[in-house]
This record gives sequence, C-alpha cells and structure tokens, in this order.
Amino acid sequence: MRYLFFLVLFLLTLSASGQTKLNLRLKRELDSIEVVDQRYRLLFVGGPAMKPRLDSLVRAAGVPPEQATDYLAKRMIESDSVNIKRINQIIKQYGYPGKTLVGSPTNEVALLVIQHSSRIPQYLPLIKRMAEQGEVPFSLYGRMLDRHLMQQGKPQLYGTQGRSLNVPNAATGKMEQVSFIWPIEDAAHVNERRKKAGFDSTVEANALRLGIPYKPITMAEVERIQQAAGMRQH
Repeated sequence: MRYLFFLVLFLLTLSASGQTKLNLRLKRELDSIEVVDQRYRLLFVGGPAMKPRLDSLVRAAGVPPEQATDYLAKRMIESDSVNIKRINQIIKQYGYPGKTLVGSPTNEVALLVIQHSSRIPQYLPLIKRMAEQGEVPFSLYGRMLDRHLMQQGKPQLYGTQGRSLNVPNAATGKMEQVSFIWPIEDAAHVNERRKKAGFDSTVEANALRLGIPYKPITMAEVERIQQAAGMRQH
C-alpha cells in the first residue's frame, strides 16, 4: 500500500512537471524579438538620457542630425515588419505562445509585436481567448482592444489610449499640440472596468503617466480637433 502511494505521488508529480515544461528555445527567441521591438522605441521616448545613444547611432549610419527622427522611424518600421512576420509563423506553428508555453513575462512578447503592427483586427479574437484562459494578462488585451477601437474611430473601453495632434491656435493661427485621452464609452464607470480587467491604476493616473491631464472628451469634440488638424474622418 505504501509503495502504491509513492507510485501515485510520483506519477502525479511527473504529470504536473510535464504540463508546466516550457519551450526554452522559443522563449529565448521571443525574448530576443522583444529586444528588437524596443530598441528604437526606447530611443524615441527615452528623452535626454537616450540622446547620446541616438546621436551615436545616426553618426554611425552617416545620417545628418536633422534627419535622425525620420531615420529612426524607418528603422523601427523595418524591424516591426520582420518581427510580425516571425510572430505570425510562430502562432501558425504553436498557437499563441502564452504563459504555459514560454512563461511570464515572455508570454507578452507576441502581443507586444502585434500591438505595434497593422494586424490587430486579425489577432484580437485570439488575444481575447488567451486572456480569458489566463495565458496573457487581461489588461494587455484591454489595451489592444482600446487601440483597435480608436483606430476604428470608436470610443475605447479602458482609457488606455491618448492622442496628440497639431492644430492651429484660433487666436494666433500658429500650430500647437493638443493632447487628449481618446473618448471612453461610459466614462463614469471606466475605473470599475479597469479594476476588473486587472489594471493597477485609475484612468486619471494612467493619463498623467502619458503626460496628459485627464479630461473626458466626446467623439464630436475629437472630430472637430481632427478636422482642424486636416485629418479625414472615419
């Protein structure tokens, strides 16, 4: 009987370890993809701390300082294109590489690459299923959903997305930047939705993190701002 008990215990342990075994090769590849995904973005948003690295990069490429931003944007678009092609191949082979397959936080890498691509509509249903199954944080699905809704010209749900547009000042005619949190569906209850989805901050705190004091805004107001900026409406 004692032998049988230890045999059952051993089989259960073996089964559990088999279920939690990670694909380490794939994990390493995804970690490398994340480094590439962030390489140029960090130079864009890093501020003064990143300026020496940016200057060194453009000098090595022989790019004039006034063309640094365009050069950086082009390189980022190129790397994003390579990354999303590889992520598409990985998903076709393995399904979404979630927590069970590659662990945390590597399970967020494919989602990050998709977020930086034009393929959000294609993958959004898959990301939703993975979030509901606990393979990726639900808050990251919420952020992707918000971006998709904004790109469709619709109100977002969780208040994660902001916009900045250059519009002429009504008094002076000079161009100035207007920043705002994209309109939110049922904004009065957004913090309840954020908490339920796993966000660790309020919409007000998140807006400040983005450098935008939070003020509810309607789609009609956004349309007026976009018209002033010379943008076509959806």
